[in-house]
Amino acid sequence: MYYVRDIHKRFGDNYVLKGVSLDVEEHRTTVLIGLSGSGKTTLLRCINLLELPDSGTVHLSGAQLDFTPEKRPKYAGAEVRALRMKTGMVFQNFQLFPHRTVLGNIMEGPVSVLGRDRKQAEAEALALLEKVGLADKRDAWPRDLSGGQQQRVAIARALAMKPELLLFDEPTSALDPELEYEVLSIIRRLCAKKQTIVIITHKLSFAQEVADRIVFFDDGQILRQGSWAEISDGSVPRIAQFLNMLR
Repeated sequence: MYYVRDIHKRFGDNYVLKGVSLDVEEHRTTVLIGLSGSGKTTLLRCINLLELPDSGTVHLSGAQLDFTPEKRPKYAGAEVRALRMKTGMVFQNFQLFPHRTVLGNIMEGPVSVLGRDRKQAEAEALALLEKVGLADKRDAWPRDLSGGQQQRVAIARALAMKPELLLFDEPTSALDPELEYEVLSIIRRLCAKKQTIVIITHKLSFAQEVADRIVFFDDGQILRQGSWAEISDGSVPRIAQFLNMLR
């Protein structure tokens, strides 16, 4: 079971998350939609503790951290690291290590963080490159890859850590339309395999296709959540306005 409860987060005077609670069902795909700046990315970063909530609870597969103004676990503390390792994050701007080859990027986490044997980590990395269709790019540098190729490497890198929960932050927003298809195809396959996934996207057709549940964010809060039919039924004017903007 994965959930957050009553998450609050401020950046100075900017009140970004205003008491957000969310359940993430195992082996299901949860899609977050809403205007830019509504808090979606910040929530994702609070789930995997790249950002620490000001207050609230993060519970990932039996491990739990409670945050209050008086009690804030250390960003690099063992408790935070233990929860963070249950997740894999794919960013919109790839964030590959420029000084590592494709193979080196995928092996870095398993070897340096998980302490896996290098030969085992290399074999697993090569298998992942096969899955994302980039076996021939094992010795390439990130700068020599297209955006779609870089994002596929980023997905393989996240999968190499064998996370329980996969998080995607607008994974195709930095790609040209002709390149996004290859990335979305991989994510579709992961959804079909019943990985536990939370994804932020502005592509409504993709959200409708893969989502088991859609969560609509507005001004730092969850306005509504449910199936695509429930979200798009027109009963909430704010959501109807947003959907019409993107159609």
